[in-house]
Amino acid sequence: MKNINYRYCLILFALMSIYACSSGTKKTYKISSPGKITELIFELTPAGQPQYSFFSDGKSVIEPSLMGFEFQEIKKMTEGFEVVSTEEKTSDETWEQPWGEFKKVRDHHNELIVHLKESSGEERLVDIIFRVFDDGVGFRYFFPKQPNLNKVKISDEVTQFTFKSENDVWWIPVHRENSYYESTYRKTAVSKTDTINTPATFETKEKLFVAIHEANLTDFASMTLLKTTNKQYKSELVPWADGVKVYAETPFTTPWRTIVVGKTPGEVATSTIMLNLNDPSKIEDLSWITPSKYIGIWWGMHLEKFTWGQGPKHGATTKNTKEYIDFAAKNNFDGVLVEGWNEGWNGDWTADGSAFSFVKAYPDFNLEEITKYAAMKNVRLIGHHETAGATKNYESQLEEAFKLYQKMGVNSVKTGYVNKFLDKKEWHDSQYGARHYRKVIETAAKYHIMIDNHEPMKGTGIQRTYPNFMSQEGGRGQEYNAWSADGGNTPEHLTTLPFTRMLSGPFDYTPGNFNFDYKTPSGARVQTTLANQLALYVIIFSPLQMASDLTENYVGKPEFQFIKDVPCTWSDTKVLDSKIGEYTTITRKDWEEKNWYLGSITNKEARNLKVELSFLDAGKVYEAEIYADGAGANYKINPYPVTISKQKVNSKTILDIKLAAGGGTAIKFSPVKK
Repeated sequence: MKNINYRYCLILFALMSIYACSSGTKKTYKISSPGKITELIFELTPAGQPQYSFFSDGKSVIEPSLMGFEFQEIKKMTEGFEVVSTEEKTSDETWEQPWGEFKKVRDHHNELIVHLKESSGEERLVDIIFRVFDDGVGFRYFFPKQPNLNKVKISDEVTQFTFKSENDVWWIPVHRENSYYESTYRKTAVSKTDTINTPATFETKEKLFVAIHEANLTDFASMTLLKTTNKQYKSELVPWADGVKVYAETPFTTPWRTIVVGKTPGEVATSTIMLNLNDPSKIEDLSWITPSKYIGIWWGMHLEKFTWGQGPKHGATTKNTKEYIDFAAKNNFDGVLVEGWNEGWNGDWTADGSAFSFVKAYPDFNLEEITKYAAMKNVRLIGHHETAGATKNYESQLEEAFKLYQKMGVNSVKTGYVNKFLDKKEWHDSQYGARHYRKVIETAAKYHIMIDNHEPMKGTGIQRTYPNFMSQEGGRGQEYNAWSADGGNTPEHLTTLPFTRMLSGPFDYTPGNFNFDYKTPSGARVQTTLANQLALYVIIFSPLQMASDLTENYVGKPEFQFIKDVPCTWSDTKVLDSKIGEYTTITRKDWEEKNWYLGSITNKEARNLKVELSFLDAGKVYEAEIYADGAGANYKINPYPVTISKQKVNSKTILDIKLAAGGGTAIKFSPVKK
């Protein structure tokens, strides 16, 4: 009997060996998230091609999708692999942000590292690292130092994102309309797209919301998504002017490719995967990094009341700036932004940014006098560096310019790159751009300066590593309401932003317009009600938050109190009932974990919403100070009416919120003292 069992085992082992050989190198590796909600499957095809698939609650998120890279001048690394070994790890830690939408962030994931080697030829190595979270996955490639792979010129990344069905997607095009993401998001079927930017947000046939993006974009090209079929995109890296996608030398890692999944838009919007896939802060002393609200000599230029360049309407004068500082001090604003203060603005500055000096002020702007005056008023000047895309000119002055600002007590700088190309040839979101923007952030940190970057590379969570990288544009902001030929930003645009652009990080949208009767050559205007403008301070997150209108338009307006009260950094954030492009309601708790604030906005359709206040601390009574659309409010014909009321509420209260067309509601919840 023992001999029969032994013989049976030998036969079985032989059959298994034959099966393993006949099936090539294909072997499946699975790893689930800590809560067993999502699952990542990795395998090699019979040709030795790496591929992955991803599931959430048993539903397909990503069907089998190929992985790998191609290079100039050397053989591609997309097939002929074998698995050398794998590693699995688990991580569960909670870390605290110096500012953000959440004070504490939990990083809870399971990790699978697959060590791959070419089974023949040069036997080159690559690792693929997966981190699986309950709400998504991040993966990246690591190319170790090795004899047969040193300096490389990446020509293509073949990473695919394959869906089970053709889905709808909210997207903006790549470089077609401009080079810094300032497009209106559109919702179409995948078949109606071509190459799109990330983050891109999908609503799948499996009743899931999925966002594809990337994290920790360091010394690499930005990933865009090229449609290959009606169910599939592949990574399309933004090239240098010479056509090379990425110059690299082993050892090197790619950015993380991220896939966030949720049953609701809000679950996607509140994911912290992008932040968790970045490195901890490299800045030890964070005491100088302080979120703030500011006003500025800015909107007047867009309305042509002022000019950036010298002349009778020059905005950046000592006199004007002191008046803005006085207003800021009186209304508890921390900073005053001044654009057009430095040499280089005269004439067509967009054509040649090399004329900009970042240390020489115009004669009618006394930098030393102004900064001393601001300090006396407990207000800071916010510096401005417009480069017109001339990055080499800017980099040649960086140290001197930041050293000057540090000496003058200027600890925040808004940078700008208004030009289709950097240095007239490179894309903003290329590896060239990634290197430049990072150099600015790192140099600024050296001089204790915070950065608000306009015309940027998209956000990928770098603010975790460099918390002085506070905010940026990278989206279609308020200024389009001053001059855009299409009439300005629609209410739909604003109800889409939390689930598209905002997935990449803080957005300096610059809300807060109170005057809707200005005239512009294009006919553009703010297409919201006043109450909607208030709600945007909760809806759109930025730790440097602007009150964008001319200061005289705030005087005597009781609604202005909400802007003065509302914080710009939060200990907790919850997205309540929302439908992308139609309406959204978001509530946030202040950094001191005391008061809650709520913003609710709608598109061009008026609507009534019932909002449960279960987010409030149980057992507490709150006073709700409500700024709502008033009688007859309508964004097109009557944007001004606002009703201000107060009522007592608790966590069991259900509020009836009435939103006018293009309207909004802003609420402050304060605990009632017993």
